[in-house]
Amino acid sequence: MLAPFRANALGALLFTACALSPVVWPSMAHADDAANFLAGQSRACVKCSLVAAQLKQKDLSGADLTGADLSRAVMHRAKLGGAKLNGADLTEANLNKTDLKTASLVGVKAENAMFYGSDLSAADLSDADLANAKMQTAYLVSAKLDHARISEAMLNAVRLDDASLRDADLSKTNLVEASLRRANLEGANLDNAGLVNAVLRDAKLEGAKLTEADLYGADLSGADLTGADLSGARLTGAILAGAILTSVKLNGTIMPDGTVHP
Repeated sequence: MLAPFRANALGALLFTACALSPVVWPSMAHADDAANFLAGQSRACVKCSLVAAQLKQKDLSGADLTGADLSRAVMHRAKLGGAKLNGADLTEANLNKTDLKTASLVGVKAENAMFYGSDLSAADLSDADLANAKMQTAYLVSAKLDHARISEAMLNAVRLDDASLRDADLSKTNLVEASLRRANLEGANLDNAGLVNAVLRDAKLEGAKLTEADLYGADLSGADLTGADLSGARLTGAILAGAILTSVKLNGTIMPDGTVHP
């Protein structure tokens, strides 16, 4: 057994060693990760703070930015193909003409973000918040947007062919001249959506809510609208050749020939 004096001395030494040893706090570690990432020394910046970061035209292909705060960041024409952005904050970020092919953006927060002309083909945006996002002419072929919130967004002339938007919220969204060939919109909310001249050939719209939607001149040929609610919608000039209209609600709907359904 150690003598009392020697035991006390040993305890003091251990206390001093612990006090002098460096402690890496999480915030400091993330700051170092951010600095290394911005300097191009790392491809990973998990949960980093990159608010308003200038990443224009940067090659960030395959980068891991899971949970990162990229709000107001500028990523115009950046290369983010295959990147991991799950749970990241992209609020008001600029991603115009950005390459995001096959990127994972599950649960991303992107309210008021800009994706004009961006390539998001085969990207996973499940559960993403894209409310008020500006996505005109974006390329989202085969993208996954199940349960995504895309209300009041600008998706004019967007390409969503073969995309999955099951139970997505697209209420009051502008989809004028959008291409949604074979898209899966089962259970989607398209209340008051603007779908003028949109192409929905062979799209799946079972149980979709299209109340008060503007489908003027839309091509719905071959679309499955089983159980969909089109009450109050405008179908003037719409093409319904081969469409499945089983159990569709048409209360007050303006039909293709201009007549109002009772």
